[in-house]
Amino acid sequence: MKYAISFLGILLLVICGTLFLQYQVFSDKLDTEEGDFTYTQEIEITYRSGSLDIRQHIHNLTDQSIDLSWPNLAISTDCFLETETSCERLSEDKTKLKASTNRNVSLSYIIPLEGGLQSNRLLKDIFVTLKNGDAGYSTVHISTDSEVKGQWITGLPLIGNQSLSMVNYSMFGGTGDISEIYWQSGVMGIHEVTDHLSIYSHKRPDENLLKKLKNLTTLSEDHIVVVQGKNNPVQQGNRIFFTDELSIASMKDKVILSQVKASYGLEGAPQWLSEVIASFLTGSPVGSNKSIEMVKTLNSELSDTQKLNWVEKLNDLKRTDVTSEKLDDLLTEIFGQPTEYFAMNEKTDRIHPFLFNDGRKVYVESELRENVKVILEDGQVLYPLEPLLKSLGYQTNLGENGYYVQNETQKFRFPQGYGFYVYNNQRYNTISEPLTLIADTLYMEETWLQKLFSVDIQKNEDSITIKQQ
Repeated sequence: MKYAISFLGILLLVICGTLFLQYQVFSDKLDTEEGDFTYTQEIEITYRSGSLDIRQHIHNLTDQSIDLSWPNLAISTDCFLETETSCERLSEDKTKLKASTNRNVSLSYIIPLEGGLQSNRLLKDIFVTLKNGDAGYSTVHISTDSEVKGQWITGLPLIGNQSLSMVNYSMFGGTGDISEIYWQSGVMGIHEVTDHLSIYSHKRPDENLLKKLKNLTTLSEDHIVVVQGKNNPVQQGNRIFFTDELSIASMKDKVILSQVKASYGLEGAPQWLSEVIASFLTGSPVGSNKSIEMVKTLNSELSDTQKLNWVEKLNDLKRTDVTSEKLDDLLTEIFGQPTEYFAMNEKTDRIHPFLFNDGRKVYVESELRENVKVILEDGQVLYPLEPLLKSLGYQTNLGENGYYVQNETQKFRFPQGYGFYVYNNQRYNTISEPLTLIADTLYMEETWLQKLFSVDIQKNEDSITIKQQ
C-alpha cells in the first residue's frame, strides 16, 4: 500500500508539472480570450454508488455578480469549503455568485446516474456553467473504485492515468470548457493526430487517413476526440464525436457540424442552415446538396471583400440564437439591399434563387398588403401576381390552358411559354412573357402590370402605392 501511494505521488508530481507548464502558456493569454470574462476550473469527479460526486473549483473570476446554472440532474447542490473564502460568493438561493474581490469559488453537487455507470454512455451538461463566462482552461480528475474497469473520455487531452490497489484514477487538462464525459467498459488505444485532435480506436488508423486529418480544418483550437467503434451513442458531444468508420468525409461533417451547433443557438433551424454556416467558416463545402448549392450561389453574389465581411459577421454571432431572418439581415447590411434568401429557402425543400427585395411597404388601394413583396431580378421590378390581383378585386386560378384572371368586365388568359395572351377572347402576341415563374410563385413585371391592368404606381422613400386608374 505504501508503494502504491508513493507511486501515485510521483505520478501526480509529473502530471502537475505538465499542467503547470500548459497553464502558464494559457494564463499569459487569459485577458485576451473571447467572452465577457474568462475563468479557469478544476473539476474532481468520483463515481460511487451509482452517482457522480463532483467538486468544481472555479478560479480567476471577475469581481462582478455572476448568474450560475446548476446541471438539471444535480442534487445536494452547495458550496465546498476548500478554503476559508471558497464559499463567501455563493448567494443564499444558490443562483448566483455575489460581487466580490475574491476570485475563487468551490461548488459541490451529485449527479445520480439512472441504472448506474453504463458502457457507451455520453453524459452531457453535467457541470455548472456561468452566464457570460468562458472556461479558458479546464482540469478534470476522475476516480472510481478499482473494481470498475473501463476508460473515461472527456474531450480534453489525457494527462495520465493509473490503476492502484483501491482506485482507478485519470487526469485530463487543456484549454476550453468541458460539458460532457464518456465512459466505456473496454479500453481503446489513443492516437494523437495533432495537438488538437486524438482518435480512440482499437486499431491504429490508416497512415494516409492520419495524414489527411492533420490538415482537417476545425472551428476551434480546443482539443477534440473522435471515438471509433460500434454501439456508439446517437447524440454527438461538443468535444467528443462518435463514428462507426474512420473516414475523412464522415469525420469532417460530424466534427464541424457539431462544433457549429455548440457555438450557435440553432434550435429549430433546418439542418442546411448549420451546414451553410459551417461551409463559410471552414472555407469548404459541408453537408447536403441544398447547402452546397446555396453556398455556391452566395459565393457568386459576394465580392471578395463582402465575403470576408460575411464570415466576420458569422463569427460575431457565436453564442447567440441564429435564425434565417437574422442571416438575411446580415446579407441586407452587406449588400445594401434587402434580401430574404434564407427565409425563402426555409419555406421550400428545393433551392430558392437569390433575389433582392424592394424593402418598401406596399399599399394596394390605400391598404397595407404584407403579402405583396416586390422583388428585383436582372433589372426588372416584379410583383407577386396572385396576392396583388386579388387585392385589386380580380379572381385568379391556374387552369389546363394557362393562368386565368378576371373581374366583372375583364378576362385574361396567360398560357406560359407560347408568346401570347388572351384578353376578352382576343389574342395578343408578345415579344416577352408577361408572367415570370420563380420558385412556384408567378410574378408580373411592372410595365406589364401597368399596361394590362391599368394601375397607377406611386413610389416614395418608404412605400409603394398601387391604385386602379
